[in-house]
Amino acid sequence: MTVVLNGSGLNIEKLSSIARNNEEVRLAPEALERIKRCRAMLEKKIEAREIMYGINTGIGEFSEVVLTDDQVEEFQKYLVYNHAAGIGDPAPLEYVRGALASRINVHAKGHSGIRPEITLTMVEMLNRGVIPYVCQKGSVGACGDLAPMAQMALLMMGEGKAYYKGELLEGKMAFERAGIPVPGLKARDGLGFINGSNMLTAMSAILLVDADRWLRQAEIATAMSLEALQANMKPYHPKIHEVRGFPGAIRSARAIRKCVEGGDLAEGRRKCKVQDAYSMRSSPQVIGAAHDALAYARSQVEIELNGVGDNPIFFADENLHLSGANFQGTPVSLPMDMVGAAITMVSVLSERRMNRLNNPALSVGLPPFLTKGAGMFSGLMLSQYTADSLIVEQRILSMPASIQSIPAAADQEDFVSMGMNTAIKNFQILDNGYGVLGIEMMAAAQALDLRDYKFGKGTSKAKEVIRRCVEFLDIDRPLYPDHTRMKELVETGEILREVEGVVGPLE
Repeated sequence: MTVVLNGSGLNIEKLSSIARNNEEVRLAPEALERIKRCRAMLEKKIEAREIMYGINTGIGEFSEVVLTDDQVEEFQKYLVYNHAAGIGDPAPLEYVRGALASRINVHAKGHSGIRPEITLTMVEMLNRGVIPYVCQKGSVGACGDLAPMAQMALLMMGEGKAYYKGELLEGKMAFERAGIPVPGLKARDGLGFINGSNMLTAMSAILLVDADRWLRQAEIATAMSLEALQANMKPYHPKIHEVRGFPGAIRSARAIRKCVEGGDLAEGRRKCKVQDAYSMRSSPQVIGAAHDALAYARSQVEIELNGVGDNPIFFADENLHLSGANFQGTPVSLPMDMVGAAITMVSVLSERRMNRLNNPALSVGLPPFLTKGAGMFSGLMLSQYTADSLIVEQRILSMPASIQSIPAAADQEDFVSMGMNTAIKNFQILDNGYGVLGIEMMAAAQALDLRDYKFGKGTSKAKEVIRRCVEFLDIDRPLYPDHTRMKELVETGEILREVEGVVGPLE
């Protein structure tokens, strides 16, 4: 399905679909007209030699240097050259596709002053599968994601490198094979391409889609562990959460109730304690807080996806241009730092429940470390070690990047968001989260197989899916294949899809 980019209505699901599923994009006709009208105004200002930042002046510390008429167009080339200063491994193609789509939507607002040929070329790149080679590291997330965006902008001059049909080619060759003309760069075009936090925003949108799916699976894991531990289900009663009022907790408690519905525990047919430990009875409050953090981050990311992240900004109807700081990545990096911490927090909660499944003093009659041959066999003892190692890494990575500013450009750029660091580390935090949750689910499935009562519909389905992937641990075996398969299973979302197929959406 074609996604129409018109400067509004771009949400994280649409962005993720463009990035991952190669959805076709189209620039809305009214957006193209806005781009043309703004460019016409800009060209009049250039002819009138009106001083405008980054067009007929230098940038950063050199913003007071006024360029000659002969230098204006040539400056854009050197601007892109200078800023294509990333380092290291290439970013995944989905991040780059997402950044291109995000930047097109900025141009669609009609305030960037860029030539329409540049934006239309970006559209063709997405639709014909020409994806720039971009180093993932190098952006400080302030004057936009300058380093990665500049590597993309090299293609506008037939330079740089790009992937086309699975092959990494010189930029000019990739354009030729795809039948895309090289538009070149004229006044404003280079800066108008690179001066926004679009890589950060695209990566954040993609991560939020994945993190929401992961949190719903955290609720399935919770339900499995609760049933295995014969938990008191009263803390999940809707009235408890409604009187406090947090939307995430209300949602989370409802999702967990859905998973256990129909089982002996939910129906009150199993004896339970008067009150369980925090890791069992406060799961809705904790996972719910993470849901609320994601909701706030989503609102900020979608504002940025549909806003004018650029500098300078042009207002054609008022014949006005203003220079400011709408490239600053902090409105996205700050809430996304919170998202990374939220994923770590829920992972810690998951490991604590897994500990209760393993510990015979806490497991309500389950065998030590979930093995029938304790002493000869160690069961899932070492699975906890693995989860703990992943969580320590998550905790290290959960230090906010948004407070790590290092001044640059002779202190002209003396506060930066470090948002790309946020985006990069969040994917590692979530990757570890897949492993932690997979280990809890594996342990919970083992524990459920050691019980002899009826489980909820959602819990039973989750165990069924897990057993297609990992066998019951009857005698000890190397566990690394099981851990890795469980991590991959959680990452695919297969458990979630099948559980939601029997209990309905967990939202």
